[in-house]
Amino acid sequence: MAVTALGYLGVRSDRLDDWSDFAGRLLGMQTIDRGGKALAFRMDDRVQRLLVSDEPGETLAFIGWEVAARDDLQSFAARLDRAGIRVSPGSRALADRRFVEALIHFEDPAGNRIELFWNPMRATDPFIPGRPIDGFNTGPLGMGHAVLHVHDIDTLLPFYRDLLGFRVTDYGLTPYPLYFFHVNGRHHSFAMVGSGRAGFHHFMVEFKNLDDVGQGLDLAQREDGRVAYTLGRHANDYMTSYYAHSPSGFFVENGWGGRVIDPATWEPQETFDGPSFWGHERLYLAEEAGRARLRDMRLEAARNGRRAPPVADCPWLFGELAGQGR
Repeated sequence: MAVTALGYLGVRSDRLDDWSDFAGRLLGMQTIDRGGKALAFRMDDRVQRLLVSDEPGETLAFIGWEVAARDDLQSFAARLDRAGIRVSPGSRALADRRFVEALIHFEDPAGNRIELFWNPMRATDPFIPGRPIDGFNTGPLGMGHAVLHVHDIDTLLPFYRDLLGFRVTDYGLTPYPLYFFHVNGRHHSFAMVGSGRAGFHHFMVEFKNLDDVGQGLDLAQREDGRVAYTLGRHANDYMTSYYAHSPSGFFVENGWGGRVIDPATWEPQETFDGPSFWGHERLYLAEEAGRARLRDMRLEAARNGRRAPPVADCPWLFGELAGQGR
């Protein structure tokens, strides 16, 4: 019984035109009209990865997590029920809207809707990106990752770690608590920011080509206020990325080169270098609201010579990797 990947996300928004432009033109997803009141977006051979619905409510509507087998849905439902979590089976109509064979849904202790699903539908036609890109890094690693603001991490940690079986990759405690979880080889598919708030912090999409990130950044910089974090590199998952303001107020991380771990041998660890080796200047933050503190942590990491390991130390392997890009 296991959750295997972040499968899809749902967002509530009355700004469908803005989302069409943002996800299609800037992120490079393929836009699918779901009948005037909803837009879906493709990233690969799945029928949909992101669903934006014109309806009232919070910006995050649901997070969809894929499970390995159909029986896992019943097993998770029984485990959650024993823990006092109310679980509802997904109707056939709901499964059809999600383009999956079967699902269950429930809420985490903070009220976020979680859906566990099995057997997503593949599209018969090829993925056509909204701008010229080489595609997204999905497959067994899933859609990317999702990050929540939380009031109290200690309240949600047992839910995700002990009930859903998410495995802690690493965590940091300063300047605020951060916990990162893996469900496959992606360094993290889920994270929580102990900001003292509630809501959606960001989701991440990983491009196959670094140039696709850079060209997206060029597009974002043409829009006043679109860039939320400058280009930078994270200290734990080695992702090179920038963050954009979405039409719904939360961020979307546009990344490349994320770390892949071995879940069978990985041991959780506390990190001390701060969120980033360099860059990721929080343009949306005032100096007194933490921007200066985060900058100081990056400068300290630089003084201490902290950096990601080389892509390859072996000359033969480096040559092979370089040759694949020709």
